This record gives sequence, C-alpha cells and structure tokens, in this order.
Amino acid sequence: MILGKLRRKMNPVPRRSFLQTIAVGAAAAAVGGTKRVSRAAAPPLSIDEPFHGAVLNRRHGTPLDAGLKIPVSGQAPPDTEVTVNGQPARRAGARFTAEVVLRERETDIVALTDSRFGRQEHRIRVVWDKNSFPRYRFSIDDNIYFLHDIFRNKYRSLFDCFFLKGLRETNRKYGTKYTVNIFYLDDYADDGFQLPQFPDRYKSEWRDNADWLKLAFHAYSNKPDRPYQYAPPQKLIADLDLVAGEIHRFAGEEAYAPPTIIHWGMVQPAALRPLYERGVRVLSGYFRKLNGVNYDVNYLLDEARSEYLSRHDALKDFDSGIVFAHTDIVVNGTPLEKIVPALAPLAEDPNQAEIMDLLTHEPQFWPTCKYHVPDHFQRLDTALRFVTEHGYKPVFYHEGFLGAPE
Repeated sequence: MILGKLRRKMNPVPRRSFLQTIAVGAAAAAVGGTKRVSRAAAPPLSIDEPFHGAVLNRRHGTPLDAGLKIPVSGQAPPDTEVTVNGQPARRAGARFTAEVVLRERETDIVALTDSRFGRQEHRIRVVWDKNSFPRYRFSIDDNIYFLHDIFRNKYRSLFDCFFLKGLRETNRKYGTKYTVNIFYLDDYADDGFQLPQFPDRYKSEWRDNADWLKLAFHAYSNKPDRPYQYAPPQKLIADLDLVAGEIHRFAGEEAYAPPTIIHWGMVQPAALRPLYERGVRVLSGYFRKLNGVNYDVNYLLDEARSEYLSRHDALKDFDSGIVFAHTDIVVNGTPLEKIVPALAPLAEDPNQAEIMDLLTHEPQFWPTCKYHVPDHFQRLDTALRFVTEHGYKPVFYHEGFLGAPE
C-alpha cells in the first residue's frame, strides 16, 4: 500500500494523459516550434468595420463614377493570407485591411482565410445610400389634441387651430415637412373623442397641404405605456389598420404616410415583417441606455445593434427589410439654449451628419397640458434654423430611401 502511494507520487500524470501530452508536443514541433499550439489561441476571422447592416454614404468612403470605395478591416489568425471579396488584404499582426467598391444598393462583403487553423469565412452585408444628401425629417408624436380641438370648435379651416397654424408658419419659413403621428382615441378627454367623429369636410385642405403635412399611425391611445412591447403582432397591425382607415377616410390617400415611430418605440420582433408588409420602411428610436443599464426605445434590438445605432444614423435589418434610424434630438425635452449645442457635434460626425432625425411631441404645445412647454415653437424654430443654415433639406422617410431618391 505504501509502495502504491510512492508510485503515484513519483508519476502523478496518468499514462493516458502523459501520452496525449507527448502527442501534442510532437504536433507543435512538426509545425515549426516547441511552443504548444491550440485552435483556441487563434483569433477568429471577423470583419469589424463596417458593421453588418450599415447604411453607408459618401461620408464613409471615396465616391467613384459608378460606386463608393469603402475601407474594410477586421482580425484574423496571424501569418495567414486573407482575401476580401476575392482580393488579398493587407496584414499587420492580427489585423487585416482592404478596400471594397460598392456598386449596388446592397453588397455582401466576404472575408476568407485558409490556414492550419482551418478554413474560415465571415460574411456581412451593407447598404449604399447612393443618392444621399444632407437631409432632415421632422416627426411629431402623441397627436390627438389638435384633431379633437378642430372637431369641438368646428373651425372653418384646419389652420384655425393654433397648432397646425404654427406648423404651417415654420413650413413657409423653412420648407419643413412634418409627419404627424396620431392616436385613435383621446383617452384624456371627458367626452371620449375618437377618430370616427372627425369630419371629412376638410379633405380638400388636407390634400392641398399633403406635400408637407402627413398623418401616420402612432398607437390606439396614449395609455397604457408601452402598448406594443409585449403585445402580439396581430394587435399592433389591427390598431394600425384602424387608424390608417380613418386617415384615408377624413384626409385622403395623399395625406397618409406609413408609420415611422411606434408609440414608445418597442414592438415584438415578430411584428417587424407584418409592419413591412403594411408599407413601413423606416422605424426611428432612441437606441440608448435610458436607465444606464439596458437599451430602451430600441424596438427590442440586441445590444450590439442598439449600441451601433446610438452612434450612427441608420442600420438595416435584412430579415424584415426595415431600416432603423436614430433620433438625434427630442425638441420638447431639450431646453432652448441647449438645442444648438446638441445638434452642432452631430453635424461634424461623419457617422451622424448626413441625416438629422428631429422629434417632438404634441401635448407640450398645449397650455392645458401639465407638461406644457411655453417656448415650444421657439425651440422648433431654433432647431429648424440650425439644420436649414447647415444645408439640410426636409424629407419624408417613406419617399425613396430614407428620403433620398431611389
């Protein structure tokens, strides 16, 4: 018994493990060294830039006569050859760099390597915003008060309502185009106002102003909060169809726009494809950590894409076909003196400068609302003056690609 203990002490490695260790050492020597090599030691092949789904424009590369030349970079096992779309990449340690010319709206970028670690491939797809130009869109959320006001007061003109009158004044001054996202129900009203009560006698006026004023679905009502975050897609689509039908009834087809912001910016992933089938091509959100921990108002996208969108204008989800856009400023929540300081750095950032996504909310215009912002129109004017003076043109997202010609 003592002899057995002594043998184990002298030879602590079991015979089978000992033979495996010798085999590994011999393999390492056979490939040119005594240093032990394992597959885990090699960095995986990956394209780091651009990001899968990235929407790229002239600021991201070198415009050519029939394309856009963009840089591509990533990591791969050292001392191996990497090709990107069939062309040899430059190597520096674990890094590789290359250039690819985009010639189509969407392009697959494929990195390949074949080494002692095996054959590896990483494939991404990017979108070329071919006809891009500096542009802005202006969206107004949570609308129902102005429709209720027009209904209640039976105005001769839509623009007898101070809210629409103020929007028209900024349109005449800056050419601004507004997408006004509406509810079906005014759940704060004592009389329970609903869209079917709104008359169609202003239809010609809606049509005459449809070149700059569009109505879109936002939600059935303001409450509850986050109405579609956990709701089945059927509920969201039913509410969308309900509101869209009313807009067509009282304002006409010309005044309707597919929604670009769903109330609270949260929907189930399974709802994205049905939204696309209803004409939705762009969804805007905040894509930032509102509570310092989790990304929110991000349509439940994963953390990697949400983080990317917090620093970039747009990103495409190829499964649904929808492009997600980052909201740059919430005007009603930004003090007047901070609006320009908030927008100015974005205009200098190549990843955020091409498209300005401006947002505000209707209730803060109304003195009867507890969240009333007395200088709300002044804030609008300040934001609109900034983008206009910096060469941005107003667009609707549903016309062309993010407002640019197809």
